Amino acid sequence: MRNYGSEYKRYQKQSTQKKNRASRNAARNLLMKQGKVRKGDGKDVAHRNGNPRDNRPKNLAVSSKRANRSFRRTRTARKAI
Repeated sequence: MRNYGSEYKRYQKQSTQKKNRASRNAARNLLMKQGKVRKGDGKDVAHRNGNPRDNRPKNLAVSSKRANRSFRRTRTARKAI
């Protein structure tokens, strides 16, 4: 069984992860204002270069959840969008 409390303490509580999460939320809000995504539409806002803090318009793309989450995120295996 997954222990969300310990997961938060070990990983999500870190200041870098909080900043990454805030940046992902800001990117989604930006595209919501542009009318490209809606709440509950089943789409993800993908960062083309894999950096969640890079919210330049040319780095953001709308993709399905399945396409955005279907590959590993490692330093050597970059996203291919």
